[in-house]
Amino acid sequence: MPKSTTLAMVLAGGRVDELDVLTYGRPKSALPFGGFGRVIDFPLSNLMNSGIEQVAILSQYRSYSLINHIGTGAAWDMLGRNRGVSILPPYIGSDHKDWYRGSADAIHKNLDFIQYHDPEHILILSGDHIYRMDYREMLQYHKEKDADLTMGFVKVGKQRAHRFGVGAIDTEDGATGGRLTQYWEKPDDPQSDWASLTVLCFKPEVLYNMLEQNQQESSFEFGRNIVPALMAGGYRLYGYKFYGYWGYTKTVDEYWQSNMDLLGENPKIDLEEWGFRTNLDHRNIRDFQPTIIGDYGAVENSLIYNGCHVEGKVRNSILFPGVKIGKNSKVENSVLFFNNEVGRNCRLSKVVADVNNSYGEGVIIGAETGRQAGKVSVVGWNNQIPGQTVIGEGATIWPELKSSNWKKVVETGEVLK
Repeated sequence: MPKSTTLAMVLAGGRVDELDVLTYGRPKSALPFGGFGRVIDFPLSNLMNSGIEQVAILSQYRSYSLINHIGTGAAWDMLGRNRGVSILPPYIGSDHKDWYRGSADAIHKNLDFIQYHDPEHILILSGDHIYRMDYREMLQYHKEKDADLTMGFVKVGKQRAHRFGVGAIDTEDGATGGRLTQYWEKPDDPQSDWASLTVLCFKPEVLYNMLEQNQQESSFEFGRNIVPALMAGGYRLYGYKFYGYWGYTKTVDEYWQSNMDLLGENPKIDLEEWGFRTNLDHRNIRDFQPTIIGDYGAVENSLIYNGCHVEGKVRNSILFPGVKIGKNSKVENSVLFFNNEVGRNCRLSKVVADVNNSYGEGVIIGAETGRQAGKVSVVGWNNQIPGQTVIGEGATIWPELKSSNWKKVVETGEVLK
């Protein structure tokens, strides 16, 4: 087949324990975001806008919703003779008998796919970060420096740097980047605040050699194993500096905040300006009727998409298609996924609610009215919350909670199962 310039491998199979019930039935990359999209739409939109048309998505944990969302790839113009999206789940065969044991192992188990495409460059991305980036600029820098590996980095501040892979970058190219002189994976005492974006551009032959070598040593992660081995081996490693918005969203608080960053007169995330695409056929989003704001409804600084019916007050919130807000109810600083039905006289404040929940009359969940500083309350999917139930801020309600357990719900931050 014709030689493709760049092949993108998107790591999209992780669950992320810190997101708890929100990733109970889906990987983090398939988590709904912004009222109608998914987190993975951000790297896919970046790839589309960067003209990279050969893409593989490595899925693992409960991947049905992810696969269903990606579909044919047509939503991102990745459908054609020489372009497309391939889903690569782990498999059991004559050579491979395990799940993906890490990021490097996932790539190693698909070397036959990569070598078939015979790319000039291999771009490896995380599928669960929120940002806008033109990968062509990083690829150009990679080629100019004749690098064996170029990694993307973003400045996060030393108080947060211990959570990430951290690189020390020299001043060879000023604000653009420079040689990667040191790298630490989640250090206790960070010596730099340039955190890895999990955007890596490899020379194919270097990647092939390092994966084969390190697999023999049972090394399965890029940050923990492959990058340090490359540095020790004297390879040409460069850091490319990224200065835009980056939503890591590994915790419920970070996920909530990234959604809130869509709001306001000058939002930090502007989906139209970013060239954001999603699959509107997934969950039949394109077929919902227009939203109805009733005679008693009021909306302030919120994103409300088709299929909603609002009879109460919605403020600083994001409603996905199919959400209904009853008369005299108030929803603020919240994110309600598809098909949440809020009854009359309810109050939801700083809540993230998964799909298909209903709230009886007089339900109260979350922080005091107007408090953005309170803890986020999380409601798992498919719950029927009885009327007059009161759930305090910071609580987590497990998906499909049995009706017999609702009598145990009090104002608490405990996980209720």
